[in-house]
Amino acid sequence: MSEGAGGHGQGVLGTIAVLLGLLLLWEAAVWLLRPPPIILPPPSTILAELAASPAYYARHAGFTLGTTVAGFVLSVVIGVALAVGITASRMLDRIITTVLVVMNSLPKVALAPLFVIWMGTGAEPKIAIAVMLAIVSIVADVALGLRSVDPDAIALARVHRASAWRVLWKLRFPNALPSLFVGMKVAISFALVGAIVGEFVGGSAGLGYVILVAQGQFDTVRVFAALVVLGVIGTLLFYAIEAAERLALPWHVSQR
Repeated sequence: MSEGAGGHGQGVLGTIAVLLGLLLLWEAAVWLLRPPPIILPPPSTILAELAASPAYYARHAGFTLGTTVAGFVLSVVIGVALAVGITASRMLDRIITTVLVVMNSLPKVALAPLFVIWMGTGAEPKIAIAVMLAIVSIVADVALGLRSVDPDAIALARVHRASAWRVLWKLRFPNALPSLFVGMKVAISFALVGAIVGEFVGGSAGLGYVILVAQGQFDTVRVFAALVVLGVIGTLLFYAIEAAERLALPWHVSQR
Protein backbone atom coordinates (compact mmCIF):
# COMPACT_ATOMS: atom_id res chain seq x y z
CA MET A 1 0.00 0.00 0.00
CA SER A 2 1.30 3.47 -0.87
CA GLU A 3 2.09 6.01 1.81
CA GLY A 4 -0.83 8.23 0.74
CA ALA A 5 -3.32 5.36 0.73
CA GLY A 6 -2.05 4.16 4.08
CA GLY A 7 -2.37 7.62 5.57
CA HIS A 8 -5.92 7.91 4.24
CA GLY A 9 -6.83 4.52 5.71
CA GLN A 10 -5.39 5.52 9.08
CA GLY A 11 -7.36 8.77 8.90
CA VAL A 12 -10.64 6.90 8.30
CA LEU A 13 -9.91 4.49 11.16
CA GLY A 14 -9.07 7.44 13.38
CA THR A 15 -12.36 9.13 12.52
CA ILE A 16 -14.31 5.95 13.30
CA ALA A 17 -12.48 5.57 16.61
CA VAL A 18 -13.31 9.16 17.58
CA LEU A 19 -16.99 8.67 16.70
CA LEU A 20 -17.19 5.45 18.69
CA GLY A 21 -15.54 7.18 21.63
CA LEU A 22 -18.06 10.02 21.50
CA LEU A 23 -20.96 7.56 21.37
CA LEU A 24 -19.63 5.68 24.40
CA LEU A 25 -19.17 8.96 26.25
CA TRP A 26 -22.74 9.97 25.35
CA GLU A 27 -24.10 6.61 26.55
CA ALA A 28 -22.18 6.88 29.82
CA ALA A 29 -23.33 10.47 30.40
CA VAL A 30 -26.99 9.51 29.92
CA TRP A 31 -26.55 6.52 32.23
CA LEU A 32 -24.97 8.68 34.95
CA LEU A 33 -27.05 11.87 34.69
CA ARG A 34 -30.40 10.21 33.89
CA PRO A 35 -31.95 13.03 31.80
CA PRO A 36 -35.56 12.49 30.66
CA PRO A 37 -35.63 10.46 27.42
CA ILE A 38 -37.58 13.24 25.72
CA ILE A 39 -34.59 15.54 26.33
CA LEU A 40 -31.68 13.25 25.46
CA PRO A 41 -32.08 9.55 24.65
CA PRO A 42 -29.02 7.28 24.79
CA PRO A 43 -27.36 6.09 21.57
CA SER A 44 -28.45 2.52 22.32
CA THR A 45 -32.12 3.56 22.17
CA ILE A 46 -31.53 5.46 18.91
CA LEU A 47 -29.80 2.46 17.33
CA ALA A 48 -32.66 0.23 18.50
CA GLU A 49 -35.13 2.58 16.78
CA LEU A 50 -33.14 2.37 13.54
CA ALA A 51 -32.97 -1.42 13.81
CA ALA A 52 -36.71 -1.65 14.44
CA SER A 53 -37.72 0.26 11.28
CA PRO A 54 -34.90 -0.04 8.73
CA ALA A 55 -37.20 0.03 5.69
CA TYR A 56 -38.91 3.21 6.91
CA TYR A 57 -35.65 5.12 7.32
CA ALA A 58 -34.17 3.66 4.13
CA ARG A 59 -37.17 4.86 2.09
CA HIS A 60 -37.02 8.41 3.40
CA ALA A 61 -33.21 8.46 3.23
CA GLY A 62 -33.40 7.41 -0.42
CA PHE A 63 -35.66 10.34 -1.23
CA THR A 64 -33.38 12.83 0.54
CA LEU A 65 -30.30 11.32 -1.09
CA GLY A 66 -31.87 11.55 -4.54
CA THR A 67 -32.83 15.21 -4.22
CA THR A 68 -29.44 16.05 -2.70
CA VAL A 69 -27.45 14.40 -5.49
CA ALA A 70 -29.69 15.92 -8.17
CA GLY A 71 -29.29 19.41 -6.70
CA PHE A 72 -25.55 18.91 -6.30
CA VAL A 73 -25.04 17.74 -9.90
CA LEU A 74 -27.08 20.64 -11.25
CA SER A 75 -25.15 23.11 -9.10
CA VAL A 76 -21.83 21.76 -10.45
CA VAL A 77 -22.94 21.89 -14.10
CA ILE A 78 -24.51 25.35 -13.84
CA GLY A 79 -21.80 26.66 -11.52
CA VAL A 80 -18.95 25.67 -13.84
CA ALA A 81 -20.75 27.29 -16.78
CA LEU A 82 -21.27 30.51 -14.81
CA ALA A 83 -17.63 30.51 -13.68
CA VAL A 84 -16.50 30.23 -17.30
CA GLY A 85 -18.76 33.16 -18.17
CA ILE A 86 -17.33 35.21 -15.31
CA THR A 87 -13.77 34.69 -16.51
CA ALA A 88 -14.65 35.26 -20.17
CA SER A 89 -16.41 38.63 -19.91
CA ARG A 90 -16.26 41.56 -17.52
CA MET A 91 -19.91 42.34 -18.20
CA LEU A 92 -20.93 38.77 -17.39
CA ASP A 93 -18.71 38.93 -14.33
CA ARG A 94 -20.60 41.95 -12.99
CA ILE A 95 -24.04 40.53 -13.83
CA ILE A 96 -23.47 37.00 -12.53
CA THR A 97 -21.61 38.11 -9.40
CA THR A 98 -24.34 40.60 -8.52
CA VAL A 99 -27.09 38.02 -9.00
CA LEU A 100 -25.22 35.45 -6.90
CA VAL A 101 -24.53 37.94 -4.10
CA VAL A 102 -28.18 38.97 -3.95
CA MET A 103 -29.35 35.36 -4.12
CA ASN A 104 -26.89 34.27 -1.43
CA SER A 105 -27.95 37.08 0.91
CA LEU A 106 -31.62 36.03 0.86
CA PRO A 107 -32.71 33.59 3.59
CA LYS A 108 -33.42 30.29 1.88
CA VAL A 109 -36.01 29.30 4.48
CA ALA A 110 -38.02 32.38 3.48
CA LEU A 111 -37.72 31.51 -0.22
CA ALA A 112 -38.65 27.85 0.20
CA PRO A 113 -42.44 28.47 0.39
CA LEU A 114 -42.26 30.27 -2.95
CA PHE A 115 -40.60 27.26 -4.58
CA VAL A 116 -43.34 25.04 -3.15
CA ILE A 117 -46.01 27.37 -4.61
CA TRP A 118 -44.26 27.44 -8.00
CA MET A 119 -43.23 23.78 -8.27
CA GLY A 120 -45.53 21.82 -5.99
CA THR A 121 -44.63 19.50 -3.14
CA GLY A 122 -42.63 16.94 -5.10
CA ALA A 123 -38.87 16.67 -5.48
CA GLU A 124 -38.52 19.74 -7.72
CA PRO A 125 -38.59 22.49 -5.04
CA LYS A 126 -36.14 20.53 -2.88
CA ILE A 127 -33.73 20.24 -5.80
CA ALA A 128 -34.10 23.94 -6.60
CA ILE A 129 -33.32 24.96 -3.01
CA ALA A 130 -30.34 22.58 -2.95
CA VAL A 131 -29.00 24.24 -6.10
CA MET A 132 -29.45 27.71 -4.60
CA LEU A 133 -27.42 26.80 -1.54
CA ALA A 134 -24.70 24.84 -3.32
CA ILE A 135 -24.01 26.85 -6.45
CA VAL A 136 -22.25 29.85 -4.88
CA SER A 137 -19.31 27.83 -3.58
CA ILE A 138 -18.91 26.12 -6.97
CA VAL A 139 -18.89 29.40 -8.90
CA ALA A 140 -16.51 31.15 -6.49
CA ASP A 141 -13.94 28.33 -6.34
CA VAL A 142 -14.00 27.45 -10.04
CA ALA A 143 -13.72 31.12 -11.07
CA LEU A 144 -10.71 31.47 -8.78
CA GLY A 145 -9.08 28.41 -10.33
CA LEU A 146 -9.76 29.58 -13.89
CA ARG A 147 -8.18 32.96 -13.15
CA SER A 148 -5.11 31.55 -11.38
CA VAL A 149 -3.30 30.29 -14.46
CA ASP A 150 0.33 31.40 -14.85
CA PRO A 151 0.26 34.50 -17.13
CA ASP A 152 3.41 33.25 -18.90
CA ALA A 153 1.57 30.06 -19.88
CA ILE A 154 -1.31 32.11 -21.28
CA ALA A 155 1.12 34.32 -23.21
CA LEU A 156 2.92 31.29 -24.62
CA ALA A 157 -0.39 29.76 -25.76
CA ARG A 158 -1.31 32.99 -27.52
CA VAL A 159 2.06 33.14 -29.22
CA HIS A 160 1.26 29.72 -30.66
CA ARG A 161 -2.14 31.08 -31.75
CA ALA A 162 -4.16 28.85 -29.49
CA SER A 163 -7.87 29.63 -29.58
CA ALA A 164 -9.74 30.82 -26.51
CA TRP A 165 -11.44 27.42 -26.35
CA ARG A 166 -8.09 25.56 -26.35
CA VAL A 167 -6.72 27.89 -23.68
CA LEU A 168 -9.79 27.20 -21.57
CA TRP A 169 -9.71 23.40 -22.09
CA LYS A 170 -5.94 22.84 -21.98
CA LEU A 171 -4.81 25.44 -19.42
CA ARG A 172 -7.56 27.05 -17.40
CA PHE A 173 -9.80 24.09 -16.69
CA PRO A 174 -7.02 21.67 -15.55
CA ASN A 175 -5.72 24.45 -13.32
CA ALA A 176 -9.20 24.90 -11.84
CA LEU A 177 -9.76 21.22 -11.03
CA PRO A 178 -8.33 21.40 -7.47
CA SER A 179 -10.51 24.44 -6.77
CA LEU A 180 -13.51 22.65 -8.25
CA PHE A 181 -13.12 19.76 -5.83
CA VAL A 182 -12.79 22.17 -2.91
CA GLY A 183 -16.04 23.81 -3.98
CA MET A 184 -17.71 20.43 -4.44
CA LYS A 185 -16.85 19.35 -0.89
CA VAL A 186 -18.56 22.47 0.44
CA ALA A 187 -21.44 22.28 -2.04
CA ILE A 188 -22.44 18.71 -1.18
CA SER A 189 -23.12 19.72 2.43
CA PHE A 190 -25.09 22.76 1.31
CA ALA A 191 -27.08 20.63 -1.14
CA LEU A 192 -28.03 18.27 1.70
CA VAL A 193 -29.10 21.21 3.86
CA GLY A 194 -31.13 22.62 0.98
CA ALA A 195 -32.94 19.31 0.46
CA ILE A 196 -33.82 19.18 4.16
CA VAL A 197 -35.07 22.79 4.16
CA GLY A 198 -37.33 21.95 1.24
CA GLU A 199 -38.68 18.92 3.09
CA PHE A 200 -39.35 21.03 6.17
CA VAL A 201 -41.42 23.55 4.23
CA GLY A 202 -43.47 21.26 2.05
CA GLY A 203 -43.10 17.55 1.55
CA SER A 204 -44.42 14.12 2.35
CA ALA A 205 -41.16 12.18 2.15
CA GLY A 206 -37.52 12.52 3.15
CA LEU A 207 -35.63 12.71 6.42
CA GLY A 208 -36.62 16.35 6.88
CA TYR A 209 -40.24 15.27 6.77
CA VAL A 210 -39.47 12.51 9.30
CA ILE A 211 -37.91 15.06 11.67
CA LEU A 212 -40.83 17.47 11.25
CA VAL A 213 -43.45 14.81 12.01
CA ALA A 214 -41.45 13.40 14.93
CA GLN A 215 -41.01 16.89 16.38
CA GLY A 216 -44.77 17.42 16.28
CA GLN A 217 -45.22 14.16 18.20
CA PHE A 218 -42.40 14.95 20.66
CA ASP A 219 -40.69 11.75 19.52
CA THR A 220 -37.11 12.72 20.34
CA VAL A 221 -35.75 9.25 19.60
CA ARG A 222 -37.05 9.36 16.02
CA VAL A 223 -35.64 12.88 15.56
CA PHE A 224 -32.20 11.68 16.65
CA ALA A 225 -32.50 8.57 14.49
CA ALA A 226 -33.18 10.70 11.41
CA LEU A 227 -30.28 12.98 12.34
CA VAL A 228 -27.96 9.97 12.59
CA VAL A 229 -28.97 8.82 9.12
CA LEU A 230 -28.46 12.36 7.81
CA GLY A 231 -25.00 12.44 9.36
CA VAL A 232 -24.10 9.12 7.73
CA ILE A 233 -25.35 10.32 4.32
CA GLY A 234 -23.45 13.61 4.53
CA THR A 235 -20.24 11.88 5.61
CA LEU A 236 -20.43 9.26 2.86
CA LEU A 237 -21.09 11.89 0.20
CA PHE A 238 -18.14 13.98 1.38
CA TYR A 239 -15.76 11.03 1.33
CA ALA A 240 -17.08 9.95 -2.08
CA ILE A 241 -16.04 13.33 -3.48
CA GLU A 242 -12.70 13.04 -1.71
CA ALA A 243 -12.15 9.62 -3.30
CA ALA A 244 -13.01 11.05 -6.73
CA GLU A 245 -10.51 13.84 -6.08
CA ARG A 246 -7.74 11.33 -5.34
CA LEU A 247 -8.51 9.50 -8.58
CA ALA A 248 -8.73 12.65 -10.70
CA LEU A 249 -5.79 14.55 -9.18
CA PRO A 250 -3.08 12.04 -8.19
CA TRP A 251 -0.50 14.58 -9.37
CA HIS A 252 -1.64 17.42 -7.11
CA VAL A 253 0.42 18.34 -4.08
CA SER A 254 -2.57 17.82 -1.75
CA GLN A 255 -2.64 14.11 -2.67
CA ARG A 256 1.04 13.41 -2.04
